[in-house]
Amino acid sequence: MNDQIVVEEKFITGHKNGGLVLIIYLIITAAAVAGLIYGIAIGPEDVLIGITLAWIALGWIPLCGLKVLRPNEALVLVLFGKYLGTLKGDGFYYVNPFCSAINPASRTRLGQSGDVGTPEAGASMESAGSKKISLKVMTLSNSKQKVNDVLGNPVEVAIAVTWRVADTAKAVFSVENYKEYLSLQCDTAVRNVVKIYPYDVSDDVDTTGDGVADNGSLRGSTEVVASRIKEEIQEKVRDAGLEIVDARITYLSYAPEIAAAMLQRQQAAAVVDARKLIVDGAVGMVEMALDRLSENHTVDLDEERKAAMVSNLLVVLCGNKDAQPVVNSGSLY
Repeated sequence: MNDQIVVEEKFITGHKNGGLVLIIYLIITAAAVAGLIYGIAIGPEDVLIGITLAWIALGWIPLCGLKVLRPNEALVLVLFGKYLGTLKGDGFYYVNPFCSAINPASRTRLGQSGDVGTPEAGASMESAGSKKISLKVMTLSNSKQKVNDVLGNPVEVAIAVTWRVADTAKAVFSVENYKEYLSLQCDTAVRNVVKIYPYDVSDDVDTTGDGVADNGSLRGSTEVVASRIKEEIQEKVRDAGLEIVDARITYLSYAPEIAAAMLQRQQAAAVVDARKLIVDGAVGMVEMALDRLSENHTVDLDEERKAAMVSNLLVVLCGNKDAQPVVNSGSLY
């Protein structure tokens, strides 16, 4: 878009006189009807009848200049192909009746708030084909994408992007359809960012670009990943007059074809971590038991008996099932 002509946004002010123009139009129309009746009643007044008929036939043209805007709505107006300006702010306006409003994305339906599907019962036809540009903050929820992470594992990701139109002139004239353009840039940004991270924390993976391995991951660094996605989308759509307010990951999982295998891997890793914790605790308890026996001189054990005791205690403490006690009624040896 750097080679394109950049249209600067300008605002049309001082045109909130639509009510006055409407009243004047109604008065003139009423006078034209009365003049027509009078001209027919008093005789063949061709001039009067011709003027009144001309107004009745063509008098609707000034009505094309009446524009009504609600809060957080805008109209981009052009006159014979030239950008005339943008109407912003709620009110009843009157502009040149020959200018027209442009919004190439007026009939585009994406998965976003206030713009989903086709008009149904309860949805006005004005919202379906209106040329008005909404300045409200909207949320775009793109469909899930299958992307390979930095380790080549396929993952499914979905994001929700909160955005609004910041520059109406750029949104209309810089891109063909700013809604479809935003959706495409969201998909591209997700792919570009997700491929930098592993799904889970992995060794020897640099996600920050500083040449040092870190603990970044899609599952553990959700806020960081979402922030990078937001920054990349904003960089792409800035020239289209759009502002990205926020971006959030709404869905994240392994692709179905590897989900079962990865679940087994996670379960195995969890079992190994649990066993390490159990062993560390058991060794500490055995050391404490031997130290207490030696300090209190409860019983003196040689090295062989100590080894046997350590073995028995570790089996009891590290076993998956409760140990069955055996009572020794004989001597120590």
